[in-house]
Amino acid sequence: MHNGLYITATSQRNGKSAVALGIMQLLSRRLRKVAIFRPIISEPQLDDLDPDINLMLKYFKINMEYGDTFAYTYTEAREIVNQGSRNLLVENILRRYKNLLETHDFVLCIGTDFLGKDPVLEFELNVEIAANLSCPVILVTTGKNKDADEVRESLQLVMDELAQYSVDVLATIINMASLTKVEIDEMRQHFCQGDNAPLLFAVPDDPTIGKPTMQDVQKLLKAEVLFGHNRLDALVDDYLIAAMHTDHVLQYLTKDQLVIFPGDRTDMLLASIASRLSTANPDIAGVLLTCGLRPPAEVCKLIKGWPGATLPILLSEHHTYKTILALRELYTVIEPGDLRKINTLLGLFEHYVNGKKIVNRLKTEHSSRMTPMMFEFNLIERAKNARMRIVLAEGTEERILRATDILLRRKVAEIVLLGNTDVISKKARDLGLDIGKSTVIDPVKSPKFDDYAQSYHEFRKNKGVTPEQARDIMADATYYSTMMVKKNDADGMVSGSVNTTAHTIRPAFEFIKTKPGFSVVSSVFLMCLKSQVLVFGDCAVNPNPTAQQLAEIAIASAHSAKIFGIEPRVAMLSYSTGSSGKGADVDVVVEATKIAQQLVPELALEGPLQYDAAIDPAVAKTKLPNSKVAGQATVFIFPDLNTGNNTYKAVQRAAQALAIGPMLQGLNKPVNDLSRGCSVADIVNTVALTAVQAAAERATGS
Repeated sequence: MHNGLYITATSQRNGKSAVALGIMQLLSRRLRKVAIFRPIISEPQLDDLDPDINLMLKYFKINMEYGDTFAYTYTEAREIVNQGSRNLLVENILRRYKNLLETHDFVLCIGTDFLGKDPVLEFELNVEIAANLSCPVILVTTGKNKDADEVRESLQLVMDELAQYSVDVLATIINMASLTKVEIDEMRQHFCQGDNAPLLFAVPDDPTIGKPTMQDVQKLLKAEVLFGHNRLDALVDDYLIAAMHTDHVLQYLTKDQLVIFPGDRTDMLLASIASRLSTANPDIAGVLLTCGLRPPAEVCKLIKGWPGATLPILLSEHHTYKTILALRELYTVIEPGDLRKINTLLGLFEHYVNGKKIVNRLKTEHSSRMTPMMFEFNLIERAKNARMRIVLAEGTEERILRATDILLRRKVAEIVLLGNTDVISKKARDLGLDIGKSTVIDPVKSPKFDDYAQSYHEFRKNKGVTPEQARDIMADATYYSTMMVKKNDADGMVSGSVNTTAHTIRPAFEFIKTKPGFSVVSSVFLMCLKSQVLVFGDCAVNPNPTAQQLAEIAIASAHSAKIFGIEPRVAMLSYSTGSSGKGADVDVVVEATKIAQQLVPELALEGPLQYDAAIDPAVAKTKLPNSKVAGQATVFIFPDLNTGNNTYKAVQRAAQALAIGPMLQGLNKPVNDLSRGCSVADIVNTVALTAVQAAAERATGS
């Protein structure tokens, strides 16, 4: 079994960071503590961190000191080699690597950046380090602007060089490739013969990944951001120096262009903003003002009050020519906060690289414990495999649109957005989001609107709902989306980032209804602690459940736990353990426990239990010895909403736990509620959860 992996490139700027990102995600799904280690890093710029290390530490929330993540800078390593102490260099790197293995399950090593003057030396040094660390190697090479013969020839040279060293090449990844399937298969035939031959994958180029953002431009030039702080993620595809009259410049504008001119060109500044607001002109990326010339105060005031003026405008102290020279040297790195690029890269990696084969070759042991990140990654993976169609009722909300962009890039689910199509399109455009692969429906303009309204009337006419009222009600996106699920036009629905919980789930109560055998709809939160995932229910729906309802909540929560791979051991919580306490509140839990045990006798369920006795084996041994649940519970059923809601929030904050949910249970179809304070990540997780829930319902035929 390997406990380390070394990723090395064959030259500079060939996507090594993208491959490392994908591999780290594979490892993080299986292992609790994965370290990042770069034996040799490039020279840091002032106080900047190494971009690869910074990306891994922040995106994957790796708890490491920065000083432990590398051994040498390139200059330090070169000096040691030039002094004839190459063995000392490798020995010290090996020592640092071994130290990491003492406190981590696995170490992912990333080789040098090939920004030095001797790429041959760097390649040999990377291979030598990998051999001494006893790490298998993933080789990253570029297919950019190369045909199949050129890729094959360059790979052959590398393989011939590697044959001189005792390294296990686990896989070769051809990045930014433009190869056909036939050409890739032929290359596999050539390089991948035998059971232990290296794997080979080709990942196509996505031009948006290599494009710099306005933030990259700002950091390079140390420019001041005058306007558009929230749109610095805009991609820059080209530069235009506006050295002509305004009407001539407008003829040259193209999509994602950075327009550059001195800051005293007020006419050009206003024209650029007007062009960005106009649907008749291409969307430029931003404006860069040069020479340190700040626009007049009255012009700035005008721009601040211009509705929808989201164009990034930067101010550089350099003159125009010097600015252009600097931009020619601009090289983009993947920032931890650039979720668009990260999710695009992960989507490409997951689609074109067979992660299961890589993991099988590594023979890593799957951790028996589950970290929050492992759970999130597995949740996304299961949702991707299910490919469910999820409708989002609040399609005009910015957080929903940002989540949709991520969900589509990762291919987590098919997404349907509800709302005014023009508003959704404009908002996505202004935010620089790609939602082109989603389906956008304006309920009142939908061909199915009349059918949905008629169906709603049939469902509710005994409640006095008239056909006219049914049409008015069905114009509401929450009702329309719920009807989509009812009619099997969608597999699940998510709402609540803007609407209240009551408004989100009311339509489901009216015509989706509860499952047979259930009289109540309830909810669970999946509480991802540092080393395990627990199920808390009901923390969002039922204020004071009866004993019968509490029993149903327990059974439904156990079923939900199974859906997500959690073995259900159900604790019916109370302020009393066993017969230690008395009172009406305890009696409800005692009765609920009896009902649940009668309904599902094979379920590991006990109560009443105090929380400490349910989760702590030492306390359980004292309070309730020989119990199959006490001390090892995975599903916690709270006696009322007041207790449940406060407890889940207390655990979330105090233990820094990830709380995914609430997930509604007991309904015939998956409908889930968001908190109005939810983040984009919360929405992504809830959509993935809904997709997994829908797939499970379909598999059981319910």
